[in-house]
Amino acid sequence: MITAEIIAIGSELLTPFRSDTNSLFLTRSLEEHGVKLVAKGIVGDDINQIVFAFRTAFERADVVICSGGLGPTIDDLTREGLSKFLSIPLEFHQDILNSIEERFRRFGRKMPDINRKQAMVPQGARVLANHNGTAPGIFLEHSGKQVFLLPGPPFELEPMWEQYALPLLRKGPPYERKSFRIAMLPESQVDEMLKPVTDNLRDVQYTILAAPSEIEIHLFAPESAADELISAAAEVRSILGKHLYADELEPLEAVVGRLLKEKNRKVAVAESCTGGFVCQRLTNIPGSSAYFDYGLITYSNEAKTTLLGVAAELIATHGAVSEPVARAMADQTRKLAKAYYGISVTGIAGPEGGTLEKPVGTVFIGLSDETQTTVNEFRFIGNRPRIRFASSQAALNLLRLRLLD
Repeated sequence: MITAEIIAIGSELLTPFRSDTNSLFLTRSLEEHGVKLVAKGIVGDDINQIVFAFRTAFERADVVICSGGLGPTIDDLTREGLSKFLSIPLEFHQDILNSIEERFRRFGRKMPDINRKQAMVPQGARVLANHNGTAPGIFLEHSGKQVFLLPGPPFELEPMWEQYALPLLRKGPPYERKSFRIAMLPESQVDEMLKPVTDNLRDVQYTILAAPSEIEIHLFAPESAADELISAAAEVRSILGKHLYADELEPLEAVVGRLLKEKNRKVAVAESCTGGFVCQRLTNIPGSSAYFDYGLITYSNEAKTTLLGVAAELIATHGAVSEPVARAMADQTRKLAKAYYGISVTGIAGPEGGTLEKPVGTVFIGLSDETQTTVNEFRFIGNRPRIRFASSQAALNLLRLRLLD
């Protein structure tokens, strides 16, 4: 099995303001080409730390891929770090400098002298052309290892990887993956449900990932274990049943939209604590006008009364966050829109407004159609964004289950 490690280099990636997205792109590509990722990390612009990262990667991986640190400034030290680690000198390449100068000329500018640094390449390395920036990539084979140095900006890294790096990559048998998404169940419960599958896996690897209000299941295996993978995936589908809302990583709103289209039905939404988030998710899907054309944000009690026609007495008696109000909101929005389904969300997203009886995270979700109206009460935990997302997830999942019935 061929193994790889990814190192993202740049002190900005150690701050709260930038994230490493290149590793996600590279991980998917490596998996498709039969290379197993064993580690990935982030290193700041410090040559000693970069050398240490190379040393560690060489000990545990066959392929080392670095992104970032190939620019012209004083803090771009990736090529210098590799040179120091391998005790290989850097050589000046006039053709690289000519290419960089020409790029500046095309934009009507003179190349600063500091860009000469980008023409330095470890001795014996191959240069990977960069058609979208000034930093060339570098490929080197040493001590049986493959090393790729790639620029940091994704619009430079991705085409360079596809066009010039992949043909050089040492590849293994490709892995196949089956992925599933489950809504509104805790990770521990899903893991327990799947023990009859996971306890008997041989060559198939299993990963369970928790995200807000949903769980992802990943099964992956080499081609040689394709039959076991297919069998395990079928067992997962059988055990999870309606809890499983998507094969692969399709978002819940896309699944709901497809079901609405198939049944030729429309949905209307009235939201309070989610402030239009359910409507936003539904309309994020191209073609959503086929099943959605009516949504109201009735945040205040007055809005619930004047826009939806919810009786003021009902709100005064039970409170805006209650089963009767959620029921009335769902019924009224469905009737006003002349839609088949009506959804309502009313709750306390926090961080203030909770009581002993109705703490922060209390949410009522109504679902109305031409035959029945149901209301479900939830007690979500977390901060305000997490509660709002969980509420939208629960609302869409309730509609999905109703559509399946």
